[in-house]
Amino acid sequence: MTEKTKIPVSGCIVTYNSAGEIEDCIESLLSHTEGVDFHLYISDNGSSDGTPEVVKRRFPQVTVLENGENLGFGRGHNQALPLLSSRYHVCINPDIRLEEDAITRLVAYLEEHPEVGMVMPDIRNEDGSRQELPKYDPTWWYLIGGRLFPGVRDKYCRKGELDGGPVKIEFCTGCFHVIRTDLLKELGGFDDRYFLYLEDADLAREVRARADVMFHPGIRVVHLWHRESSRSLHGLKLHLSSARKYFRKWRYAGRK
Repeated sequence: MTEKTKIPVSGCIVTYNSAGEIEDCIESLLSHTEGVDFHLYISDNGSSDGTPEVVKRRFPQVTVLENGENLGFGRGHNQALPLLSSRYHVCINPDIRLEEDAITRLVAYLEEHPEVGMVMPDIRNEDGSRQELPKYDPTWWYLIGGRLFPGVRDKYCRKGELDGGPVKIEFCTGCFHVIRTDLLKELGGFDDRYFLYLEDADLAREVRARADVMFHPGIRVVHLWHRESSRSLHGLKLHLSSARKYFRKWRYAGRK
C-alpha cells in the first residue's frame, strides 16, 4: 500500500494498572503497523499505578481516555467507539506483542473477503507454542468439564482442527482481533453487561448473525497470557458470573 492509499485502522487497549507492560505493547504496535494508517486509543479503567501518565509521556500520539473507575473489559473498549472513523478496528490486550505487521496483513485479508466481519490471528506464547483460543461456542460442559478433563478442553478449543488455511470459528478471542468498524458500531460494541470474560464469545456470536468470523493461522502475534480465571478465586467467580449472563442471554447450554 502506498502512503496515499493506506487504510485507516484504529486500535484500543483497555488498561488497569498496566504500567509494567503497556510501553512494550505500544512500542511493538507502533513499530509494526507500517502498512496502515493506524491510530491507537488507551481506555484506562482507573489505574492507580500511573498507567495513563506513562502512556502520555512516552507516546503523545496515542489518545488516552481516562475512565476514572474500573468499567470492565467490554465497557472499557466501548469508550472509544464514538471516536472511531476508521475502516477497521483492532481489539488489543496490554500483554500483546507484535513481531510482524500482523494488523496490515489481517486488514488485507478483510479487504479481500467482504463476507468476513471479524478475524483473529494465530496467537502464540513467548516460546512459540500455540494458545488454543479459537473455540466453539461456550457450553456449561465445556467451561466446567474443560477444567477437569483435558479431552473436553481439547475439543472445546478445536485442538488439531486448525492447522490448515483460514477457517470459520465460533468463539473469537477478545485479546486480539480485527473487526470492521461499521459492523462494530452497528452492534453497539461489546455487551457491557459482562464485566469480564465471555464478552468476546458474545460479540463473535453477534457478528456471526451478519458475517463470517475467521481464524487465520498464517498470521501470528504473541500474547503474554495471565490466565487469571484459572489462578484466582476472584477470576473464577467473574468467569462464572459471565457464563450465567451468556447462557441466559442466548438460552443456550449445549451444542446444536
